Amino acid sequence: MAEGDPAVFTARALPADPRLLPTVTNAYLGTRAFRDILHVGGVYSGAAGDTHRADVPSPLGVRVAVPGTDSPAESFALNTRTGTFSHTIQCPGYVATQQLYAHHSLVHLMAFSVTIRRLDRSTQPVTIQLQTPFVPQSQDLDLLPGPDFQGAHYVHGRTLVPEVEGGPRPTVHMLWTPVPPSLTLGGEEQERSWEFLTAVAEGEEEAKRSYGEGLSLMAAGALLRSHTRAWAALRRRCSVELDGPLALQQALHGCLYYLLSALPPRGSPGFLFHGISPGGLSNGTRGEDYWGHIFWDQDTWMFPNILLLYPEAARAILEYRIRTLAGAVRNAREQGYEGAKFPWESAATGREVCPEEIYGAQEIHVTGDVLVAFEQYYCTTQDQKLFREDGGWELVEAVAQYWCSRMVWSKEEQLYHIRGVMPPDEYHHQVDNSAYTNAVARRSLNFAAEVARDLLLPVPEEWEDRARKIKVPFDAERKYHPEYDGYSPGEPVKQADVVLLGFPLMHPMSAEVRRNDLEMYEPVTDPAGPAMTWSMFAVGWLELKEVQRAQSQLHKCFSNITEPFKVWVENSDGSGAVNFLTGMGGFLQAILFGYTGFRISRSGLRFDPAFPHDITELKLSGISYLGNKLDFAITAAEICMEVTETSQDPLASPLEAVLESGHRFPLREGQSVSFPMAPGWIQRSPTRTP
Repeated sequence: MAEGDPAVFTARALPADPRLLPTVTNAYLGTRAFRDILHVGGVYSGAAGDTHRADVPSPLGVRVAVPGTDSPAESFALNTRTGTFSHTIQCPGYVATQQLYAHHSLVHLMAFSVTIRRLDRSTQPVTIQLQTPFVPQSQDLDLLPGPDFQGAHYVHGRTLVPEVEGGPRPTVHMLWTPVPPSLTLGGEEQERSWEFLTAVAEGEEEAKRSYGEGLSLMAAGALLRSHTRAWAALRRRCSVELDGPLALQQALHGCLYYLLSALPPRGSPGFLFHGISPGGLSNGTRGEDYWGHIFWDQDTWMFPNILLLYPEAARAILEYRIRTLAGAVRNAREQGYEGAKFPWESAATGREVCPEEIYGAQEIHVTGDVLVAFEQYYCTTQDQKLFREDGGWELVEAVAQYWCSRMVWSKEEQLYHIRGVMPPDEYHHQVDNSAYTNAVARRSLNFAAEVARDLLLPVPEEWEDRARKIKVPFDAERKYHPEYDGYSPGEPVKQADVVLLGFPLMHPMSAEVRRNDLEMYEPVTDPAGPAMTWSMFAVGWLELKEVQRAQSQLHKCFSNITEPFKVWVENSDGSGAVNFLTGMGGFLQAILFGYTGFRISRSGLRFDPAFPHDITELKLSGISYLGNKLDFAITAAEICMEVTETSQDPLASPLEAVLESGHRFPLREGQSVSFPMAPGWIQRSPTRTP
């Protein structure tokens, strides 16, 4: 382990608040270090507003202890390069180390190992204790024991209460290596390791197959190595690094670790991904961390980063929304509208599971947020198959129908209104014409029309008509966007709202208006509001090349990052969701879209870098665009880019970088291109006719 490595977080003691322990997750399983429960993707219990991630008892919450030693030297480390958490106890004559991880490529497996190693020539046996609170029972599952399998204990059962009446009650099958009360290193042994496996799946066959696969790897001494290799391969392809302040580097490594941990491994066909909740899979038990529900946090705050770094995982997020479309259609119908209304809080079915009715009824911008993610994906990948064959078009069409049915015509203003909503700023509700909600509705309709044309489908006239005529409030005198009809300047705001018009919505406005929006809302936004807010102010100021103002906003994020494991809390006072992936997603966007100036559009991937003086270089590896992979190295003086993989599509033309000055640079695989810092974009080269 590299001393002072910004990707390794070490501590001599654990945080006093157990919520701030590091998480080990993959796309299917998640837990916190030393916790007695784990969660399984898509496995919820409880009806409607009581739906929460089902607590599964965890055989992994084991603590190593040394008998007869009052205060041994202990250390703890989260290694974001290997995706492992370790606990080390140093005693006279020996050291004991425990490592815990959720296997990155075999997502049905979690494991921990214990190693005892002598430090002297003693031949006395060394015994350590394993303390575990594990009992194979759950408040959310009706668990029954089954026969042992290849040395593993076995329980299985269903969730107690379905999300909707008559709906499915998922099953859980769990196999685990029994944990003895102690382990002994024999007198003749210098070092020995013991490995403990837990396999969880919704079917008995998958659980047993995964456990057997884990045993085979253990026998070959390759279980941990297969995990660290898979994790290292992912991190190599999804790398964001900067030469700058240590705290910033550490924050970056932490955000990437926690967010990438939640994503499906490459090449996992048939694996159903169940979305990302604000606290990830390690959290979301009843009454905590929004109960493991999926919000706009996934589509707006986490998705853009995932899209640029890992488009296959971005597609899996969209597939989750497609699979829950029937629930969204039912939500719209129950509220008296057409099309599909995505729930404010979603679990397995796409029906509204928010415990408080007002949010599900009024915070309707989530439906447009879902479609912005589809649009960003479409512009970045040109994956028409998702839309033609895999249900994407049906979702796009249903969202457009919903917005049309949700608008009313104002004769006085000769514009369409959307009335009675809660904007992203949740301090206000039952307002008319939320600027953000109406702008996202317009964007939904324009995108639906574009996709229809690309797929050679008829474009309903009302889509374009309503997109043109929907009201987005604007104060022509002060040249800024009021948050909603009747908003008074100076009124407090909970979180980023109007500032999101500039990014990610890229709503057309002048630099003067963009500045005025930032100036208007920055001082009235609640300093105790959720963590992702300041990142969006930072992106806005970077757009305007006000680098120091951007930096002061981004620095506010650091009060949401807890020590020693860089776990984010939603609010700076420690309240709200923990392991707050939403805040991490916003922070990553400030780097990935703010410092680079990246903007995804139909015509190209724009760039216009700006970053503070204390960062000397920003390096991005594996940025995906139109089936190509690009590496970037950006300094204050120049931009260097290289295509490391080209599109597999034989009909696709190669990429080129075009500067606003008109200079063009062909981007060929393996050839690095550099030019002085300047704005421009990356696009497909115009095809030349022979």
